Amino acid sequence: MNMNASLPPVPNPRWFDFQVNGFGGVDFQAATVSRAEMEHAVAVMRGHGLAGIFLTLITDEIDAHCRRLENFEYLRTLSPEIARMIVGYHIEGPWLSPEPGYRGAHPPGPMHAPALSEFTRLQAAAGGRIRLITIAPEWPGSAECIAGITGEGVHISLGHTNASCEQIDAAIRAGAKFVTHLGNGTPLEMHRHDNVVQRLLARDELTACLIPDGVHLPPFVLKNFFRAKPAGKVLFTTDAMSGAGAGPGRYQIGRFEIDVGADGIARQPGGGGFAGSTLTPDEGVRRCADYLGLPISTAEHFWSDAATAAFGITLPNWNVTS
Repeated sequence: MNMNASLPPVPNPRWFDFQVNGFGGVDFQAATVSRAEMEHAVAVMRGHGLAGIFLTLITDEIDAHCRRLENFEYLRTLSPEIARMIVGYHIEGPWLSPEPGYRGAHPPGPMHAPALSEFTRLQAAAGGRIRLITIAPEWPGSAECIAGITGEGVHISLGHTNASCEQIDAAIRAGAKFVTHLGNGTPLEMHRHDNVVQRLLARDELTACLIPDGVHLPPFVLKNFFRAKPAGKVLFTTDAMSGAGAGPGRYQIGRFEIDVGADGIARQPGGGGFAGSTLTPDEGVRRCADYLGLPISTAEHFWSDAATAAFGITLPNWNVTS
């Protein structure tokens, strides 16, 4: 199935996605995104049912993140549509594991231990709108940093990590509540039992965030993970990159070129590993219903009320005639 096939526009956008790296051919990791580019991305997202996102930045130097955040905040002042769509930011790196496999498609060079002073700089550049940060809790000082960040009302998700049970315990005690794209950002081969996917899946305190595109997690794995978590402890995301809603071609995620084939899969050039997804939220709703045997109303709930409640946000009321 081609995820980028033409779909009828959603007349009343109502879905929320907390991990969106780009959309409609626009890479949110670019050094500078223009107002026209961002308004185009917003229009395409609305057409696929999105009412709000956490715009997501992947691993880079803190100075570069600050420049991007300041630019998006400036765009929010220029455009009501951009301001309504960006309800917050998700920072996914550089506080991740640089180990091969665990870092996924993220560049290892900028990765380092988290620091509250850096968080303060990022939050100032974001106008106080950072709502979610992904951290690998094996870094020294992670628990103290997690406690400080959550104390400021920002959610912590564990991801791109090879943390031990003890390190996961410490992160949970410090306030971590989520797992970023569980089952991904890990090596192809690991110990059959003692691996970070099993360690994180077993923690009922953590809400598992899953990519239901049928690629990042085969449908049978998605079903197993969904069944393994307690009720109310699963959310879904597209992890969309710039190729989402834009068709096959070559796209960017920051410094990396990504190929999207006719199958809709975003891969590193040469047939390498996945690099984000081209899943759109309307297709995500349908796939959740199909793969998990859910009523469509239940699938829609996961992409709307369940997601907004988990992060304590209220979506804007879009007027489709505006």
